[in-house]
Amino acid sequence: MGTKEKFAGLESGATLFEVAEHLDRDALVRYAGAGGDFNAIHYNEAHAKSVGLPNVIAHGMLTMGLAAAALENWLGDPTAVTALGVRFSAMVPVPFPEGNDVTVVGRLGSVEGDTARVELDVTSAGNAVLSKSFADVTLA
Repeated sequence: MGTKEKFAGLESGATLFEVAEHLDRDALVRYAGAGGDFNAIHYNEAHAKSVGLPNVIAHGMLTMGLAAAALENWLGDPTAVTALGVRFSAMVPVPFPEGNDVTVVGRLGSVEGDTARVELDVTSAGNAVLSKSFADVTLA
């Protein structure tokens, strides 16, 4: 199914997808290795608390990447995403050993010509962790 067909017949506000990803300390270490961000607030609980954080926290770019990946997986075509915008609004604490979930809900914002705006609601433990988040998608 092409990108255009995924949006056919949908009205503004329609839920497109909902994905929950679990983050634990191992995921943070893997992301640090891939992204090169070895700030101790992402793996050392004593350090994170010493700088006033509630616990080790997930990387903001990891959270944004989870949102982008959820949309791209639903679309089936990562090249269809032409813009992505987010505002980091809250941290994602990652306690040991239980970790924490990040939920991404995509909703249709609007369709104008050959572009759809997808609104992304990204939450963890009931808190919006990204706000004013959106992606523009080319309808091909």
